[in-house]
Amino acid sequence: MSEQEQQTPERQFSVQRVYTKDVSFESPNAPEVFRGEWKPKHDLNINTKVTQLDAALYEVALAVTVTAKTGEDKVAFIVEVQQAGIFSLSGFAESELAPMLGAYCPALLFPYAREVVSDLVVKGSFPQLVLQHVNFDALFAQHQQQAAMEQAAADGVKH
Repeated sequence: MSEQEQQTPERQFSVQRVYTKDVSFESPNAPEVFRGEWKPKHDLNINTKVTQLDAALYEVALAVTVTAKTGEDKVAFIVEVQQAGIFSLSGFAESELAPMLGAYCPALLFPYAREVVSDLVVKGSFPQLVLQHVNFDALFAQHQQQAAMEQAAADGVKH
C-alpha cells in the first residue's frame, strides 16, 4: 500500500433518514375552479437547503412548490413540500462534498417529494400530476456558475 493510499480516508455515504418536513396544499378558487375547462399552466420552483448537524452529518431539505393556474390565470392550486433527509458523509474532499450535498442528495429526495405532490393534488380533486425528472447535476452546475459570476462582479466592485 502506498503512502498516499494510507493517508486518504475511506469515503462513506449513508442515508440516515428521509422525512417530510413541511407540507401545504391550497385551492384558493375552489369550487369555481372545477366548473371551467381544465387546461392548467404549471409553475415549478425547486430549492435546497443544507444544514450541517455535526462533523459528518447533514440535513438536506428539498423544497418543491407547484402552482397551477387555469386558462383565465386563476390559481387552481398551490402545493408546497419540503422533503428532507439526514445524510452521513465522511472521507470526501471539500470539492466532492458540495456536489454530493447540492445535487446527489436532492436527487435522492426528489422521488419522495414527487410522490407527496402527486398525492396532495389528487386528494384536492385535481387530475394526477406527476412531476418530470429533474437534472440536479445541471441545476447545481448552473447555481455554481451563477455564484461565481456574482462573486466576480462583487470583486470587480471592490477594486
